[in-house]
Amino acid sequence: MKTLRDAAPASIPAPARLRQRNLPSFNALIGGTLLLVLLLLAVGGIVWTPYDPLRLDLGHRFLAPSWSHWLGTDEFGRDVLSRIMIGARTSLWISLLTVLLAITVGTLFGLLAGYLRGWVDRLLMMVNDALLAFPGMLLALGLLAIVGASQYGIVLALGIAYVPTVVRVVRSTVLSLREREFIEASRVIGNSEMYTMWRHIAPNCVAPLIVLATSMFGWAILSESALSFLGLGVPPPAATWGNMLASSRPHLVTAPWLGFFPGLMIAIALVGINLFGDALRDRLDPRMSR
Repeated sequence: MKTLRDAAPASIPAPARLRQRNLPSFNALIGGTLLLVLLLLAVGGIVWTPYDPLRLDLGHRFLAPSWSHWLGTDEFGRDVLSRIMIGARTSLWISLLTVLLAITVGTLFGLLAGYLRGWVDRLLMMVNDALLAFPGMLLALGLLAIVGASQYGIVLALGIAYVPTVVRVVRSTVLSLREREFIEASRVIGNSEMYTMWRHIAPNCVAPLIVLATSMFGWAILSESALSFLGLGVPPPAATWGNMLASSRPHLVTAPWLGFFPGLMIAIALVGINLFGDALRDRLDPRMSR
């Protein structure tokens, strides 16, 4: 005769659960693979390209993809694959600097606003809410009109446009932490407010910031491509995926590969970053664990 204990469903042993949790997910595998491809293109563009991406060769204009030019040539006879490799380096570098700027400034302001509260919180959040009132792309366009279209101008414009989002995330995390027992214990033993904030509060903001940074990296790639497409990004003849798309518009019927391959690279970057970001969120968020 079966007892109640026998009828209860068998639970998964703890070592098996641990092994199952440590296995990479499908999103992590696919996203990581796509990001690895992008990284190889960007690093490869630093040390080697099939052709000089800036050299004009008017005798070989609009060549379709072939063994000599795998992705064809553009309206000036430049190799599309070489320019995509250089564009990967430029786009990823701009996006990385943008994310670092936004995370650094946003974390500082979010920590000060969430932990110190009072007039500091009111002042910083008033400025932050004013920036949030503008769409990110519109704010970046306005800043680019002031600083000028250049590689570091885009970094500054997009970084400032993304700072308010980081401030909101960090501030909400700090507000949920500042009344916890370990923070109160740090105050009781005599630690200063600044020491408590940087030693105990800031490390607990790392996990949500990592997840936000992965999403923001995709936003930065898309925004940089959009600005370059509008002619407000890195000026030609430097290659970015956005200005390659812009220059392909008059030739989409006669030479569709000029727009297809840069657009494909942007899509691959966004899909890879989003999949990897979802997997990272599932791993870092304890509520998603089983």
